[in-house]
Amino acid sequence: MRLEDARQRIIATVGRPEDAETLPLGRADGRVLARQLTADVEVPPFDNSAMDGYALHGSVLPATGEASLRQVGTAWAGRPFQGHVGPGECVRIMTGAPMPTGTDTVIMQEQVRAEGEQVTIRAGHRPGEHRRLAGESLARGAQILAAGTRLTPAHLGLAASAGVAEVSVFRRPRVAILSTGDELQSAGLPLGPGQIYDSNRCSLTAMLERLGIEVMDLGVIPDRLEATRTALLEASEAADVIISSGGVSVGDADFVVDVLRTEGQVGFWKVAIKPGKPLAFGRLGQAWFFGLPGNPVSSMVTFYQLVQPALRRLCGVDPLPQPLLVNARLAAPLRKQPGRLEFQRARLAPGDQGQLTVEALSQQGSNVLRSMVEADCFIVLPLEQGPLEAGEWVQVQPFAGLV
Repeated sequence: MRLEDARQRIIATVGRPEDAETLPLGRADGRVLARQLTADVEVPPFDNSAMDGYALHGSVLPATGEASLRQVGTAWAGRPFQGHVGPGECVRIMTGAPMPTGTDTVIMQEQVRAEGEQVTIRAGHRPGEHRRLAGESLARGAQILAAGTRLTPAHLGLAASAGVAEVSVFRRPRVAILSTGDELQSAGLPLGPGQIYDSNRCSLTAMLERLGIEVMDLGVIPDRLEATRTALLEASEAADVIISSGGVSVGDADFVVDVLRTEGQVGFWKVAIKPGKPLAFGRLGQAWFFGLPGNPVSSMVTFYQLVQPALRRLCGVDPLPQPLLVNARLAAPLRKQPGRLEFQRARLAPGDQGQLTVEALSQQGSNVLRSMVEADCFIVLPLEQGPLEAGEWVQVQPFAGLV
């Protein structure tokens, strides 16, 4: 199956969450809004000064030469000037202070000459300068944030500016992760004969936590059919999603797809990408299931390209973000055989005239996890693409915003 077809099938199958909870605004960073937020007040609630300076009415600004005004008071943030400013008068005003009655313009303090109560202003200013209008940021009744917004510090600050104290957010999905293979050992334990340390669960945990997912680590499952069946069925009763790594190929000890076929439903099995061809998607009990390849780079690539969009939907994010692609020139020739969409690890660099250049790393093996550390992007090569020469244009998917 082509990658885009697989991605669209997953998104069409996986539903949005239904359960929500209410949290204080200060604890909602990274969570997804279940209901839109609407402003009950104007932000700001009054016209105010954007600068330290002098508040006056724009009609007294001189067209040429200078104008002298009398300072009749001071307006502070939190302590408004209570009087009325008449013709020929002005008020010393601080940033954020309400505009006094009779004023509509602020002249920066650096642009006037003040001597006692006399303030002299030169020509060259416009009425309305440096005044923030009531409701300029948010009008009363306006939508602050839409349902499906993943909250960031800026979102939280905007909501707080409108007096919002708590928000309704979707419940975080529970994702169970496990690795399969007699050759795998957890970090910190001694290696037995023929064993290697399992890196996939550590990478998966970090990738999931960045999405705000509740992670259940089930450890390493041995290459036994019944052990695999028991682990997957128990996970299906406790989690919304199961993610396994390894055991989805065609070897004699690969049992994950067998269990999915007998105990659940297989949506599809293989995807025409490199790295990451063996990937299983389906349903097991109440849980969605993703069987990722065992090779660590393949596991990460398939997670970012296929699992992450599904998890965003399960978190309630809407609209679904599309991967960012930019154009860059190849700094060196590139080998590619037609037949699969490839994600080659690479590094971006600035080129001539503001153009980007990109160079693939020399080691592209799906077992070389170090390449994911040294790279900062994927070169995305279409399924039918063949070899490429230096200087040709390619599409690049930066890790920034993806990982």
